Amino acid sequence: MHRRIFFTLWIFIIYRLGTYIPLPGIDPVGMRVLAGDYTSQGILKMFNIVSGGALERMSIFSLNLGPYISSSIIVQLMTAVFPYFTMLKKEGEAGRRKLSQYTRYGTIGLATVQAAGLASLLSSVPGLVLDPGVFFHFSTVTTIVGATLFLMWLGERITARGIGNGSSMLIYAGIIASLPQSLFQFLELGRTGGITFFEVFFGMLGVVGFVYFITFMEKAYYKVGVQYSRRPEMGAQHAMERPYIPLKLNPTGVLPPIFSMALLGFFYSMSNLKIMDSLWLIGPLLKLLFVHPVVSIFVRVGLIIFFAFFYTTIVFNPEEKAKELMSNHISVHPLRPGVMTANYFTYLLNRLTVVGSIYIASVVVLPDVLSKIFYISFPIAGTSVLIAVSVTLETTSQFFSYIVSHQYSRLFKKQKRKTL
Repeated sequence: MHRRIFFTLWIFIIYRLGTYIPLPGIDPVGMRVLAGDYTSQGILKMFNIVSGGALERMSIFSLNLGPYISSSIIVQLMTAVFPYFTMLKKEGEAGRRKLSQYTRYGTIGLATVQAAGLASLLSSVPGLVLDPGVFFHFSTVTTIVGATLFLMWLGERITARGIGNGSSMLIYAGIIASLPQSLFQFLELGRTGGITFFEVFFGMLGVVGFVYFITFMEKAYYKVGVQYSRRPEMGAQHAMERPYIPLKLNPTGVLPPIFSMALLGFFYSMSNLKIMDSLWLIGPLLKLLFVHPVVSIFVRVGLIIFFAFFYTTIVFNPEEKAKELMSNHISVHPLRPGVMTANYFTYLLNRLTVVGSIYIASVVVLPDVLSKIFYISFPIAGTSVLIAVSVTLETTSQFFSYIVSHQYSRLFKKQKRKTL
C-alpha cells in the first residue's frame, strides 16, 4: 500500500513542476497582466483553479486533461449510438483496449484544435507574444499536445499503480494546490478592506457548510431490501439485520462537473479560432456562452444534468443487476425476479438521479449565483469544493479497503502456516 501512496505522490510532484514550465515565446510580464484580466472571474477562473494555476501562468499544462476527458466523453457516447462501438464494449478486455486506443487518438485531435485556439488567442493580444507567426503557432500546438499526452499517460499510471482514478487525482492535485492561495487572497482582501468582515465571515462559513453538505450527500444512499431464497448461515446478530442493496444518491461522483467543465473548455478554445468568426450561427453562440454569465450558468446546469443521467446508466445497469440477483437466488421483496426487479431499479434510479443531479448543479453554480445577486464573495468555486471533497472521500474509502484486504491476506498466510 505504501508503494502506491509514494508512487501517487511522486506523480503529483512531476505534475506540479510541469505547471510552472511556461510556453516558449511569451512575455511573462504581459502574461501576468493578461491572467489578471482573464482568469479573475467566470468560467476561466474555474479552469485556472482546477489546473492548479497552470492557465494563468500559461504553462505547458494549460489545457490540463480537458482534451482527454472530452475524447472519453465522445467515445462513450458513440458506444451508446453506433453498433460497432457497442460491440467493442461487450467484447471484454480486448474491446476496452480498442476503445482506449480510440480515446487516445481523439485526445490528439482535440488537443490540437484547442492548442490552435489558444495560440490564436495569445497572438491576438498586442505585445504578449515576442515573435508571433507560423513558428509560434507550430511550437505552441506541438508543446501543448505533447504535454497533454504526457498528462494522459501520468493519469493512466496512477490508475494502474497508484491510488484512485488517475484523471480525477490529477485534477484533485491541481485544486488542492490552489486552495491555500485562494483562501489567503480572500482573507487578505478582508484585511486590506477590499471586502467587509461580514463577507469574509459568511464566505468562510459558506465553504464549511458546502463541505458538510457535500460529505452528507456523497455518503447518502437508499436501502433496497432483499431476501435470499437460499439464506446462508449467519450469526444471531446478523440474522436480526435485514439485508439490503445500497443505491447511492450520486452514483456518478464527480464525473458530471468534470465532463461539463472539459466540454466548456473545448468550446472556449473553439471560440478563439479565427474560422469561427466566418460561421453564421456557431461563432456568435460560442461568444455569447462566455460573455453572458446567465447563459453560461444555464449551459453548465444543463450539461451537469445530462451527464448525471447518462453516466448513471453506465455505472448501474438495471437489467444486469436483476440478472445477477436472480442467478444468486436473491429477490427484491415483494417483486418477482427478472423484469419486475429491473423496472423497479430503473424507477428508483430515475428519481435518485433527479435529486443527485440537482444537488451537483446547485453546488457548482450556487456561489456564482449568490455573488451575482447578493454580491457575496466566496474564496473558492463550488466545482473545486465538490471535486476536492468527493475525491477525498473516495480515496479514503479505497485506502481503508486496501488496509483491510492487506490484513486479511496476512491472517490467511498465518493460518496457512499453522495448518502446515
